[in-house]
Amino acid sequence: MTTERGEPMSEGRVVLERDEHGGIARITLDNPGRRNAYGPAMRAQLAAHLDDLAHDDSVKVVLLRGGGGVFSTGADMNNAYAWYGAEAADPRRRPSQRRRLAVDRETFGFYHEFMGYPKATVAEVRGYALGGGFELALMADIAVVAADTRIGMPATRFLGPALGSLHLFFHRLGPVLARRLLLTGDVIEAREVAHLPVFTETLDNADDVPARADWWARKISRMPADGIVIAKEAFRLVEQLQGYQGEEVASYLFHAFGTNLQFDRGEFNFVRTRAQHGTKRAFELRDEHFNVPEGKAPDYLVP
Repeated sequence: MTTERGEPMSEGRVVLERDEHGGIARITLDNPGRRNAYGPAMRAQLAAHLDDLAHDDSVKVVLLRGGGGVFSTGADMNNAYAWYGAEAADPRRRPSQRRRLAVDRETFGFYHEFMGYPKATVAEVRGYALGGGFELALMADIAVVAADTRIGMPATRFLGPALGSLHLFFHRLGPVLARRLLLTGDVIEAREVAHLPVFTETLDNADDVPARADWWARKISRMPADGIVIAKEAFRLVEQLQGYQGEEVASYLFHAFGTNLQFDRGEFNFVRTRAQHGTKRAFELRDEHFNVPEGKAPDYLVP
């Protein structure tokens, strides 16, 4: 659970704690100043911990959580093109399609591996679960979510509705809700889907989520280790046959093609707006652009 000096094992902003006697490993995304958004380095740290734990016979369950009462807001959009390398960081020059495909293939390989992870996974979700954070919450075997958690894929508003694993969204959310969230970029509270089989539990009191998620982790850890691994592989096979055929390629392919957009006059271009006004103002202008008041018809529809 700790280093030899009794300190939590940590690399950068991803903290790993092992409970070797209980068979539980706890990973904390620790970037609260950015609502636990992650860049390439932070995601690589998370992937390295997961790879290590996958080969650790003493671990049965991995509990994923976020520091500061927030799960994760996904990929850090403060430097969106930096994901594609230093030469692509210039907002005036978009990454080549070949670079997009190569980088997106690696990026979505991480999510693909987490979706079929060989150990049981529990997500402790509070505050925000957006973008990649939303996907991680959906991919977990057990997800305990606070009812007021804000969930969704807001980046579709400036990078296109082909973001993320479409197989996952359609399989876990259903086609109606998946289309609604992807085509609008709406961010909703988890309580709005509490009646659907999306998350394991949705709790009214956010303060109850950590203890409940830990209870699920301890409950699963009582199962035989070999049985968990065999079951997870069986689950993976069934999901691949029923809902995820083609997912590994389709996810990064659609993302690479779908985000290489041309913007017409009047359409919101986040990358250009961010370069002109900065990230904070770009988000404000994004929200203004996509705010469509309900109940009032536009002037051109009024007789």
